[in-house]
Amino acid sequence: MEEKEKPTLENIIFNLVLHGGNARGKAYDALDAAEEGDFELAEKCLDEADDEFYEGHNYQNMLIQGQMDNETPNFLVIHAQDQLMTALAEKNLIKREIALYKKVFELEKKIGDLSNK
Repeated sequence: MEEKEKPTLENIIFNLVLHGGNARGKAYDALDAAEEGDFELAEKCLDEADDEFYEGHNYQNMLIQGQMDNETPNFLVIHAQDQLMTALAEKNLIKREIALYKKVFELEKKIGDLSNK
């Protein structure tokens, strides 16, 4: 069986930042959709944000498990991990905001229905 080549530290850092940024961007796309009342699109964007986060998390695991070529983690590693974890925190907060938007839209619809009676 062929041994898989270990990623470089630079590659791991790049992917942490890439997928963290993509996760954050998709989470904000979800929030934008929820603000417009498109909760189906919001859920789709949140699913995509989850996918991006988990892809980044795979690289974080490589780092934690020391699966990179004999390189010593540095300040960029800390920054890259911070990017990924900040994206997770923002995504979780955005999920809660979307739930609030849903409630607001439902209440506005009920008020509209009552006003039309």
